Order: sequence, then C-alpha cells, then structure tokens
Amino acid sequence: MASTMVREPAVAGMFYPGGARSLEQEVARHLREDTSHHDLLGCVAPHAGYMYSGPVAGRLYGHLRIPRRVVILGPNHTGLGSRVAVAPHLSWRTPLGPEPLDRELADLLLAEYPSAVPDELAHGREHSLEVQLPFIQVRRPGALVLPVVLQHLSLPECLELGAALARAIRRAGEPVGIVASSDMTHYEPDPVARERDRLAIDAALTLDPAELYDTVHANRISMCGVVPATVMLEAVRHLGVTGGHLVDYATSGDTGGDRSSVVGYAGLCFHGGV
Repeated sequence: MASTMVREPAVAGMFYPGGARSLEQEVARHLREDTSHHDLLGCVAPHAGYMYSGPVAGRLYGHLRIPRRVVILGPNHTGLGSRVAVAPHLSWRTPLGPEPLDRELADLLLAEYPSAVPDELAHGREHSLEVQLPFIQVRRPGALVLPVVLQHLSLPECLELGAALARAIRRAGEPVGIVASSDMTHYEPDPVARERDRLAIDAALTLDPAELYDTVHANRISMCGVVPATVMLEAVRHLGVTGGHLVDYATSGDTGGDRSSVVGYAGLCFHGGV
C-alpha cells in the first residue's frame, strides 16, 4: 500500500495541550509508573480529554512495557469513511513530533482481511486513536503504530477481524501490542455508570470476546469502543493471552466534580505468560 501522506493532529489544543512542552508536562503529570509492569499484549485505554481521562490513561501506560510495534483500534465517532479503515499515512504528527506508521503491518492486515480499506477520510477528524499517541511517544520513543478505526461490526465480523489481525501479527515476526481505545458508560449518574461499567469490565476479564460484546449490548452499556475491545480480545486470544486485570477506573465526576452525568474510564491490561 503506497502512501506519502502525513496526518496533522485534529484535536491538539482541545483534547490535550497543543504545544510540545505543555504536552510533555501533561503526560508526565499523568504517568504513574509502578513496579508490576506487564508487556503490552492487549489493553483497553480511555480516549477523552486528558483533563478527564488522563489519570486513568497515565496509570495504564505507566503499567505497560510497550513493544516497538503497536496497533491502535478505535471507534469511528464521525461516521465518515469505511467500516474497517486502515490509516494510509506514512506518519501522524503530534506536538511531540511525527509518529511513523507501520506500513508493513498495514499491508499484512489488508491481505489477511480484504474487507479492510486504506482510508484517509475515516481518520481525518477522529480523536480516539490520536489521543493515545502522546502516551506511546513518551513511553516508547520510536515505536511504529498502526491506527485502525472501526464502525459498528457484528460479533462474527469482530471475531473474523480479530483472527485476521492475529495472523497478520504472527506474520510480522515480532511482538505487537494492541490498544483498544474506548470510554465506558456515557452520561449517566455516577453510581449507575459504575454499576454498568463493572458488568462490562467483568465480562472483558473473562477473556471471552463474545461475553464482552453480548454483555454490553444486552445491558445497553454505552461503551463506545466495544467493537475495538472485542476485536482486541479475539486477537490476543489467538496470540496466547493468559490473564487480564483492571489497572484503574474513574469517572469524569472524579476529575470534573459533577457526578450527575458522567463518563466512565477504564484501563485494562491483557497479558501473556505469567
């Protein structure tokens, strides 16, 4: 897949600081490294403005050892473009500099899943993948990333795409981490959001992608990234996932103060080995 494009940031100065120094300071403020690191096989990371979800994202990324290559799966909030849209660019720019895209892995995924399409339109205004990049740039300088944005898919489609992604990663011949970008319940009272999100989190921690997908839909949980998370779980199931755990959870009420209508944020880690 040939490409010469550079994607400029769409939400710098809105979801996160627009200057390099202020962004570095903001990421550093949220990053909380711990001693119980896990290699990133798969994770669920929030994607709201850093003032709201930054503490959860920072704790999650501080917990992870990030490999050289990372796939970022995000939901399509704009409705633009293809249902499975692979970023066609050579790099994505943030205030911290350009982030090179993994063109080899993109070609492998397109070969394994022909319904995927190189699509600039789907990525042009989408924030869910962009906001992950500064944390990756700070935690793993020089990483190669592959952004893939997804519209709503059926469960069989999610499982098919997850299996195809796992095959592409195996063909890549080295470890690849998968970030599923998702916020949790949207605009419910804080106690309701926490109750609903606990159902989704517990379902994800079964390591069964169908359990997560069905739980979210049956309980009408407004988890915007359930499709990316389901695809990620199916991929890591093929790649040898052995466990998962909740790293952190909060709602916008914890940072914004208003608990009458909140959004939930979860940081979930899925790993292989011990």
